[in-house]
Amino acid sequence: MLFVEYPKCSTCKKAKAWLDAHGAAYTDRHIVEHNPTAAELAEWSERSGLPLKRFFNTSGLKYKELGLAARLPALSREQQLALLASDGMLVKRPLLVLDNAVLVGFREAEWERALG
Repeated sequence: MLFVEYPKCSTCKKAKAWLDAHGAAYTDRHIVEHNPTAAELAEWSERSGLPLKRFFNTSGLKYKELGLAARLPALSREQQLALLASDGMLVKRPLLVLDNAVLVGFREAEWERALG
């Protein structure tokens, strides 16, 4: 599985500690140094069953700086994907990419169900 994180993020630290405590094997990826591509994000969005808006870090400074709360609804899916792929700080984290699911953010009960 792929664990996409921003190492300074407290939620990411908590999620990583949870994975380690559960003995999960994963590949770690720094979201700013290796931002997901538009193609990856499109695939992950489809696999997650979540709307693309859920992949935006709506509490982040960059999201607020760009005024995306007001602008996002008018953007096409392709424009939203390009925007997400342009800056890792716009992407909600952590992301956990499994064979059969993609989890956005860290909710322990959800991760417990997904990982069994």
